Amino acid sequence: MSALTRNEAQLRARLLDVHHYAVTLDLTVGDETFDSSVHIRFTARTAGDTFVELKPETLKSALLDGEPLPVTALQDNRLPLTGLTEGPHELRIDTRMRYSRTGEGLHRFTDPADGETYVYSQMFMDDVQRVFPAFDQPDLKAVFEFTVTAPAHWTVLANGITTRTGERDHTGEGDHTGEGDTQRPAAGIWQSAPTPLISTYLAAVAAGPWHSVRTQHAGLPFGIHCRRSLAPHLDTDAEEILSITTACFDRYQEKFTEPYPFDSYDQAFVPEFNAGAMENPGLVTFRDEFIYRSAVTDTERQSRAMVIAHEMAHMWFGDLVTLAWFDDIWLNESFAEYMGYQTLTEATRFTDTWTEFGVTRKPWGYDADQRPSTHPVAPTPDDVPDTASALLNFDGISYAKGASALRQLVAWLGEKDFLAGINTHFSRHKFANASLADFVDSLAAHTERDVHAWADIWLRTTGIDTLTPQIEEDPQGTAAPTGWTLTVDRHGTRPHHVAVGVYDRDPADGRLLERTELLHLDVPSDEVLSVSGPRPALLVVNDDDLTYAKVRLDETSVETVLRSLSGIPGPLTRAVVWNSLRDMVRDGELDPQDYLTTAEAHLPQEHDLAIVQGVLTFARTQIAVRYLPPEQRTAALNTLTAIGRDLLRRTEDGSDPGLRLTAVRALVDSATQPDTIAAWLADDSVPGGPELDPELRWRILARLCVLGAADGSAIDTALAADPSATGEEGAARCRAALPTPEAKAAAWDRLFHDDTLSNYLFSATAQGFWQPEQTDLVRDYVPRFYPEAVALGTRRGPAIAEAAGRWAFPVYAIDEANLTSGRTCLANEDILPLLRRKLIDQLDDLSRALRVRGA
Repeated sequence: MSALTRNEAQLRARLLDVHHYAVTLDLTVGDETFDSSVHIRFTARTAGDTFVELKPETLKSALLDGEPLPVTALQDNRLPLTGLTEGPHELRIDTRMRYSRTGEGLHRFTDPADGETYVYSQMFMDDVQRVFPAFDQPDLKAVFEFTVTAPAHWTVLANGITTRTGERDHTGEGDHTGEGDTQRPAAGIWQSAPTPLISTYLAAVAAGPWHSVRTQHAGLPFGIHCRRSLAPHLDTDAEEILSITTACFDRYQEKFTEPYPFDSYDQAFVPEFNAGAMENPGLVTFRDEFIYRSAVTDTERQSRAMVIAHEMAHMWFGDLVTLAWFDDIWLNESFAEYMGYQTLTEATRFTDTWTEFGVTRKPWGYDADQRPSTHPVAPTPDDVPDTASALLNFDGISYAKGASALRQLVAWLGEKDFLAGINTHFSRHKFANASLADFVDSLAAHTERDVHAWADIWLRTTGIDTLTPQIEEDPQGTAAPTGWTLTVDRHGTRPHHVAVGVYDRDPADGRLLERTELLHLDVPSDEVLSVSGPRPALLVVNDDDLTYAKVRLDETSVETVLRSLSGIPGPLTRAVVWNSLRDMVRDGELDPQDYLTTAEAHLPQEHDLAIVQGVLTFARTQIAVRYLPPEQRTAALNTLTAIGRDLLRRTEDGSDPGLRLTAVRALVDSATQPDTIAAWLADDSVPGGPELDPELRWRILARLCVLGAADGSAIDTALAADPSATGEEGAARCRAALPTPEAKAAAWDRLFHDDTLSNYLFSATAQGFWQPEQTDLVRDYVPRFYPEAVALGTRRGPAIAEAAGRWAFPVYAIDEANLTSGRTCLANEDILPLLRRKLIDQLDDLSRALRVRGA
């Protein structure tokens, strides 16, 4: 496939105005393909040549202004349109397209729980071409209408309100082109209302026997939809999902002067979805893991709520006003990320969302910004020359760093001026496209501050600053100093408006108490803050986490933190401190064992679930199995087991079910001996044990498989008890985790040679394959990974290539041989760009692990 270049897009945008797409889909052809035809109305501003993109199984016919185009002219994914005259044109193309099993284009899924089938589209980045022909670039906006023929018992959803307009009886004949030659079944015909002007990648359709919950709000129809087999679980959470949705909707309507721009708001929870969600206007698609079949923590409910808020923000940031080219993807994602967290805090019961952002999202940005693949939040257009390179930037930079930068901008600019600039931006560019320069101009209209200079230094540069406090006690040198001075050293280039927290130890009980309100200062600055009273026990720069920077602690504060971290009053401050310790471990400034010791001392007293989950995850997935040498792994896992036991004892009274669930998961994941968790699985009435649900059962069984305490028959029994899609994924994960040569060989064959394996089953198998306890067993597969992953990515495309780089990489082979094999692979110029990016990041993380081990 030829990736569209920015230069080609600019030329085509200068030539064409695209007005209307009438898309007709027939989803009754068969299990592998569907029929797709499109009627495009457009105008050529001048005479010229261009092309339309499509990736058909079969191109049946193409007519330009009623004249046939040669189907043999299709080269790769481009059909030339030559000799266009100035003025209006009509293009009609009839194709047969292939369903996807990788989450790209029109994905088809059959639910093993009940045999029902569902299809949904994912058009981003350039996958609209897998569904219907299009002038596929974001700045050629048009109106879209869908006509869909689907099985009689299905419901069809689209960007606009859909209506069932007719029926097709059993007499409809196939088109005699292969699949579909036989008489087609009875079907319903659905028509969607026309959209306002939107980009091609935002067009959407989803069809199947959905279970739906519908309501009206603010004069608009709202709906939530899922597979029928998940109906009881959606019904349980429908009130919560809809209340979050409507609360965020109302808050955005208050914030933004432009009203919600579409005719409805549907949220479809769809199977085997690659991303968290997709902001299709009027039809947001979510991964259906957000319909919880098993117990979850309140932090996980908050995460679902944040995704709902994030995607709704996109209705304005991305859908109403859309990037002109993909160098400005941050204008979509950074804003939706910031607005999602902020609006959730303002409008719902989740009032402490920035703590979770600090613990889970911000480290994602910090890590990405220290790799060789880092890039500016807003890269230059030359850095994003085509769609293949644009796909690389959906990472911790565009989401977490960009949102952090916007949070710092609001702190510096003030929320009033920030929102005024945003609303000017919407007003100027609604139903059109905009760039970074356009956005900065809109902000500048409402402030005397130099936002252009701010944007250059914050959005056009890479890397992360480090802020370190310098404390000087009163020069009088008395036994009880009367004051001290504070300056903050900056290693980096960006200006920061930061708050500094000052904490003293209560002499009565040793608790940490905040001395005064936060100190505020700008960094860099010649300002020296003079503070009365003795030197504090703890001083925290960026106490309210309003800037994006690594934070270091002075020597006295480090000693206080290691002894009293759980006694710091505010959870957001504790999150900042935990992040500082995390950074110090990664940078070789803190022994990983000291981090574990601190976690053991303070997590049993921690009440914030996001902090507990974040610290345990880093300790288990990085420190225990990557940063510590193999001979210390068992002891590290036993430490985490001890933390889990302490948390379990603390929650015996049922007062904190989320913390108890976190404790159970920690005990399962860190188990080095099978006895306790095997007893839980055999009998969930064991005193002190957890109440088991499907997620915990599969989690325990997977760990038992790793430890060699379960076999294939146990997996078969579990799958018979839970024959769902997640059950199939759990079984695939467990089979790949079995510690036998035969199991590993079978799993490897499925991963790299079974091209029918769906994206979710691929990821589940890969997750089970590599285990730190099994490094000797799989050692010979490490060098095989690189050439086979390259070949796999070339055959199956970006989604599977990304999954291979993320999940199938030999992450626990922490040695120079793995590093050498990977670097040799990178010399291959034919690696798919998305896979290359994943390999660069994985190898940099491997290099860091080797450095930390050697520190």
